Amino acid sequence: MTDSPEQEYDPGDVAVIGMSLRAPGARTKEQFWDVLVNGRETISFLAKDDIHVDETLIHSPFYVRACGVLDTYDKFDPSVFGISDRMAAAMTPENRLYLESAWEALEDGGYDPDRLKAEVGMYGANNPQTAALYSSPPDRVSVGPEAIEASLAWSPDTMTSNALYYMGLTGEAVTVAAVCAGFHYSVHLACQSLLLGQSDVAIAGGAMVRMPHPRGHLWEENRILSRDGHCRPFDANGTGTALSSGVVTVLLKPLGRAVADRDHVYAVVRGTAVNNNGVSAMAYGLAQPERLSACIAAAMEVGGVTPDTVSMYEANGLGLPVTDELEVHAATMAFGKQTATTSIGGVKSNVGHGGVVSGGFGMVKAALSLYHRTLPATINLTEVNPDLDFPSTPFVPQIEGAAWEPEAGIRRAGITSIGGGGYNAHLVLEEAPASAGRAPEDEGRPRLATLSAMDDEALARQRTRLKERLEADPGARLDDVCFTLNLGRKVMARRWAAVVRSREELIAALSGDLAGGPVTSTAAAPRTDPGAFSRTDEGIVPSGQDAPALADLAAAWVTGQQVDFDALHRDGAGRRVPLPTYPFQPRRFWRTDW
Repeated sequence: MTDSPEQEYDPGDVAVIGMSLRAPGARTKEQFWDVLVNGRETISFLAKDDIHVDETLIHSPFYVRACGVLDTYDKFDPSVFGISDRMAAAMTPENRLYLESAWEALEDGGYDPDRLKAEVGMYGANNPQTAALYSSPPDRVSVGPEAIEASLAWSPDTMTSNALYYMGLTGEAVTVAAVCAGFHYSVHLACQSLLLGQSDVAIAGGAMVRMPHPRGHLWEENRILSRDGHCRPFDANGTGTALSSGVVTVLLKPLGRAVADRDHVYAVVRGTAVNNNGVSAMAYGLAQPERLSACIAAAMEVGGVTPDTVSMYEANGLGLPVTDELEVHAATMAFGKQTATTSIGGVKSNVGHGGVVSGGFGMVKAALSLYHRTLPATINLTEVNPDLDFPSTPFVPQIEGAAWEPEAGIRRAGITSIGGGGYNAHLVLEEAPASAGRAPEDEGRPRLATLSAMDDEALARQRTRLKERLEADPGARLDDVCFTLNLGRKVMARRWAAVVRSREELIAALSGDLAGGPVTSTAAAPRTDPGAFSRTDEGIVPSGQDAPALADLAAAWVTGQQVDFDALHRDGAGRRVPLPTYPFQPRRFWRTDW
């Protein structure tokens, strides 16, 4: 971490510098954004043979064979974390998904866990029921130490501490239980830890795997689950939502520190708030408008944000008229009378209700909307419920996608999450601050780009994914890409390096088409003399910045030498940018007994 002082930023602002998501129909946040902007629904409608529940239930006329299927729910790559296959099988699906997602969020932010000298707050929510349904371990007291070790992999409580341990980090670890508001509560607690100085950076998130998986649901009138499997927020014909699974994590850091550390910022968390209905609830489990309104208003007040500047409201949006009416009423009380119009939408129409991770789907939607300056449509909304009386509220349903052009001159979004048992939570996000002016890239200067993986197959996949990303992003700067690769990725056994002078040369090197260029890999690297290099406490350094010196350094690195990459990038030219994360090679792990 840099020691540069924080300046010109509100000390209460927290930057979102990394994100990881897996949702029905989307393995990455980029795929998720594609789902949103193209208005797709990723709920699956299942055949009877695909559903593993009681036969009597399946044949009920009220059984709805719809759910949001997570295709990686039973898979995991334990080798990256040094976890045995036996322990991997003992871990619940949510423990495994959260661990991989936390790794991806850290890499997306451009940080290598081995070189991150920081106290890391780890916050996450999961579904305690999953552990019991997966396969509860035997009694730890009567069986002994082996069962105790297995229970640490199995327990919902240890999801976040496992992530710290297996990623080689230290800091706080808090596993949150706040039902469907769990993700928002994790972000709220993570921001508090950062602002109090208890953590330097924080990972907050949630993981949900509905079991058995996949499965449908029983429809009951006036309950939150949909009659036909489709979720229709704010629609007169809405009957509720479908159930889904997923995992979302975000990497957070105080904004001033993030800017000083040359981090990439997706969005800024301006304010968070949580509360509970308690005894004031109209009915236990339903939103109580006055309490939800107080929560929404508190998040804006904490961030010093006035309602007329919040032009996107991502609703909890269950798609059931009674719950939608309660939420719109509460939000209207919080926003008050204003002339500005606020887009209102609901991501459950795309991916269903992800339980503890549902707020994460909403936050990533809002963060990417800010980042791309685009308001995605709320799908399945064909007949706006007249009882919502939108003309008398500050809200306008986002029926079609549109460019985001705010009347207030700044883009801000509010995201609400509501949990059964009276849990309310609200986040206020703001677009990232404009980047400071930069000098043009020093074109023609040779630079070193590095990749590493557990094996040659994963290394080849990394090369392909990076090449595809660079081809899709003609504006990518080579200095940023090399800075991120060299400092933001864990160094593994199989390595590849190239000395290149342009983005185009790097693409050619990744393709194997760089004629005569200095490209080297672990499998075929020239021998080097370690004594020929200068050395710091962090490793060897190049003798110069010209291509031959960097080529010698590349050859030494791919054959196992430790390199001081900080020294290589001391000119301050590069910034962290989002690049493809590690290509996990998941295998199926599933326990049926102990």
